[in-house]
Amino acid sequence: MKTGRSAPSIVQANYAFDKRLTDPERLLDRYLTLTGWGEALLAAGADAVAVVQRFHRDLQITRNGVTYLFCGGNSRRLARRAAETRADVAHVNGLIFPARTWLLRRALPPPTAIVVQNHSDGGVVGRAPVLRLAGRLNRGVADAFLFAAHEHAAAWREAGFIAPGQPIYQVMEASTSFRPVARDEARRLSGVQGAPAVLWVGRLNANKDPLTVLDGFERGIERLESATLTMIYSEAELLSEVQRRVNASAALAARVRLVGAVPHAEMPLWFSAADLFVVGSHHEGSGYALMEASACGTVPVVSDIPTFRLLAGGAGALWPAGDASAFARALVEVSGRDLFEERAKLVAHFDRELTWSAIGRRALDIYREVVARRNDAGH
Repeated sequence: MKTGRSAPSIVQANYAFDKRLTDPERLLDRYLTLTGWGEALLAAGADAVAVVQRFHRDLQITRNGVTYLFCGGNSRRLARRAAETRADVAHVNGLIFPARTWLLRRALPPPTAIVVQNHSDGGVVGRAPVLRLAGRLNRGVADAFLFAAHEHAAAWREAGFIAPGQPIYQVMEASTSFRPVARDEARRLSGVQGAPAVLWVGRLNANKDPLTVLDGFERGIERLESATLTMIYSEAELLSEVQRRVNASAALAARVRLVGAVPHAEMPLWFSAADLFVVGSHHEGSGYALMEASACGTVPVVSDIPTFRLLAGGAGALWPAGDASAFARALVEVSGRDLFEERAKLVAHFDRELTWSAIGRRALDIYREVVARRNDAGH
């Protein structure tokens, strides 16, 4: 480890374990956030990037310059494997692994800084007593915490995972390689039509609140005679309720198309074919569907929560979660704008703030600051 250099080396510790993923290449294909983050750091100028991934067995793969160290066994073995990289920064994915982060600190060389990245808004974890206790006992081992939105840190501070004065940085947790597709081709291949063509992408669950969106859409189409709503979803906890709501309204039955699941690689077609993107989330760790919609220029009309404000970047409109009337008003108002200009504003915001390149540069700046602070403290 060469301390003080301008380009730190990073090792990510990823404790998430899916027993079904026994092929390491398939795992990397599935964990796009993991691979994207590492590659973005290298592109931004990191000295070296490694990932220690919990797995069924030990092996090593190098892909696009990032070294992936797959590790079988217990958390102590994973911690030792991470320490062997002698990286300047150990990046832990998730605040929900306090005991494992403590083991990692014990294994790492003293100069190595630990940065813990949040991947949820903390609402559920804050009510888990055992995890709260572990978080309180462990919080001193982290040098800094990363959040997609500053507001999310409050729940974790209240739960005791973050001490007063511990550094918090805002950086989006992921990006996407999606780009817009030619509109005529996208509409032809997806079958999406309408003026405006409105697209929902997300689970049909209480948090994303499809019933409020349907209520608001029904009110909005009284003034939007050619509007359509296409709904794409992979998990369908509320599907029966959604179907009943659509079938109970002649207006909705004529304008709402329930598609179901679509292969992820095909999603740029659907985003590019639509004019507006809608979802009614009450909370999100980040908002992957909105991120992908923004990359493709699908103008957001979404609930007003912290990460959605950051992702929208002033394009489209935000409305209070759970308020169908407010959604209807926002839908009508945005539909009356120059949507070509709105799309251009949204894509420009994404290119400036939310690409993997932008995130990699931001993360590397954070790492440099954290390493310098740890060095100054004499570790």
